[in-house]
Amino acid sequence: MAIREIVQHTDNFIRKQSKPVKFFDEKLWELLDDMWETLDDRIGSGLSAVQVGVLKRVFILNINNMKIEFINPVITSKHGEQYKKEGCLSVQLPFGYVKRPKTVTVTAFDRFGNKFTLTCEDWTAVCVCHETDHLDGILYIDKLITPPKGKEDI
Repeated sequence: MAIREIVQHTDNFIRKQSKPVKFFDEKLWELLDDMWETLDDRIGSGLSAVQVGVLKRVFILNINNMKIEFINPVITSKHGEQYKKEGCLSVQLPFGYVKRPKTVTVTAFDRFGNKFTLTCEDWTAVCVCHETDHLDGILYIDKLITPPKGKEDI
């Protein structure tokens, strides 16, 4: 395993579209293991492969010690809305508010190619959306808003 360098928002690479994973093999497992080591070395809830210089549709989440790997994720439903402050390991700027769904359902594969579906709420839904955006070259700073009065959530 190795700690990888985080690609910053000033590098156009971070804006590229990630490609689907075709092979669930040792190369993928090494990428995932390196991503975990990289995330463990930083303060963050998630990390996408593009953030470590790999254009694959892969991201990981570590929320309340719940560690999940998402390969070829697809958000299949979104419900409600919430306004949360977000930050990013690739953006050295202050946190900012983004409007996200309150609940999302995502279908993905694990490192062995097993398909799963997960419905997430609150902060986990934010993180799934944030990391999925990375796979499409979108950063949270592209979606910054001023939340409606009384809707701010930290």
